[in-house]
Amino acid sequence: MNAASQVPNLFPALPEIFVVIAAMALLMVGVFFKQNGASESVVLSRTVSRLSLAVFGLGIVIVAALAPAETTQTFSGMFIVDEYGVFFKILILIASGVSLYISQDYMEFQGIARFEYAILFLFATVGMMMMVSANDLLSLYVGLEMQSLSLYVVATFQRDDIHSTEAGLKYFVLGAIASGMLLYGSSMIYGFAGTTNFDALAQTFEHFGHAAPPVGLIVGLVFVLAALAFKVSAVPFHMWTPDVYEGAPTPVTAFFSVAPKIAALALFVRVMMDPFAGLSGQWQQIVVLISILSMVLGAFAAIGQTNIKRLMAYSSISHVGYALIGLAAGSEAGVRSVLIYLGIYLFMNLGVFTCILSMRRGDSMVVEISDLSGLSKSHPTMALAMAIFMFSMAGIPPLAGFFGKIYVFLAAVEAELYTLAVIGVLSSVVAAFYYIRIIKIMYFDDSTETLDRHIGRNVGLVMLVTSVVVLFFFLYPDPLLSSAAEAAASLVGSAPVH
Repeated sequence: MNAASQVPNLFPALPEIFVVIAAMALLMVGVFFKQNGASESVVLSRTVSRLSLAVFGLGIVIVAALAPAETTQTFSGMFIVDEYGVFFKILILIASGVSLYISQDYMEFQGIARFEYAILFLFATVGMMMMVSANDLLSLYVGLEMQSLSLYVVATFQRDDIHSTEAGLKYFVLGAIASGMLLYGSSMIYGFAGTTNFDALAQTFEHFGHAAPPVGLIVGLVFVLAALAFKVSAVPFHMWTPDVYEGAPTPVTAFFSVAPKIAALALFVRVMMDPFAGLSGQWQQIVVLISILSMVLGAFAAIGQTNIKRLMAYSSISHVGYALIGLAAGSEAGVRSVLIYLGIYLFMNLGVFTCILSMRRGDSMVVEISDLSGLSKSHPTMALAMAIFMFSMAGIPPLAGFFGKIYVFLAAVEAELYTLAVIGVLSSVVAAFYYIRIIKIMYFDDSTETLDRHIGRNVGLVMLVTSVVVLFFFLYPDPLLSSAAEAAASLVGSAPVH
């Protein structure tokens, strides 16, 4: 075998290679041009952030332009590129880019603008893109750790704030436990199946037919499931979420709530529907259980919250539960519903966090729900946007959130998971209480102290775009629905259903 034949085909991984080379180049730019003065540091941070935004934009173009006509593998089958991966990479790049875009004003306002912030976003995004294209338990782990190591640092970026330091420490300790569980589960699977490659695992499970697989294999699968459930903050592995959401800087919380969650759910669905599709009888009941627990706990635990970031943490837990309904269905329609749900969730959640980032009074940010009282009188536009996002998250038609929920519930009904669908609807009704309570506070409660009128231009633009998408999604849903159908078909392996 000559040396040329040993070089892997790098073409399918060009988007990841581009982003990681850009991140290293920007890191060198930051190091060589770093100044000691605060004003110079802000200018450098702003410059690197803008260049990073250009990288995210070009990344989206490259991913879309290099989308393969058929599934492609490289790196000895450890890396896969298909329409499913392309769909999620575009969502991840949008989520990361928008999160970085709305961060700059906040970071400067808090006096923590550093050029490393944008670079950590880039490295985390590369890890997420690798997760989405993982076709082996080892490449899955490498992508997951690259994402996690960047996120641990970003969570503690406000070093002078004890809550931020605490958030990063909790995230690191519990994340390390989850990584250990993933490695242990992977070693068990390798020991009993003799491979870590997803395609080879799928063939191995087909050989079992109707015979029961080895117990050790099931134990390994359970450990992998537990680690993935931690990464998506599904109950009972959700314990880190409220504290990390509350303690991390608000734009970081916005980032955590969309990009890593979308990447982890994409990975979750690929792992269950690709290599472990033959063991659906074993994992389906686990997914049903964590879906129910996530929806119910997210609905009831959020009712008593007074901090809006903690409320959004429990809200995200319940939304993960709804998304897992589609995975529990174990069908192409179920996978399609997860993709549609996450596409809509991206815009709803980023929209809410633009409103939270605009909650300012004097020299400090405020995050208490009571601080929203009387918002309709002092900030009518912001109150209207917040009302749109809250109604959408509650699933009120004809807003986008309604369509996200209806698709996952329909997938559950088609799979005859009637109990799961009913519990989903009932928990959605309970969750509507705390979403609508925020609207009541904004429109009917009198305020003692009003919020500042200043809303950053970046934040205002994202607030406008996301509210328009959520409000008018029903007029033109086809781009999301058709791309989700094609992506689901590429994973499940049948013709797309429009």
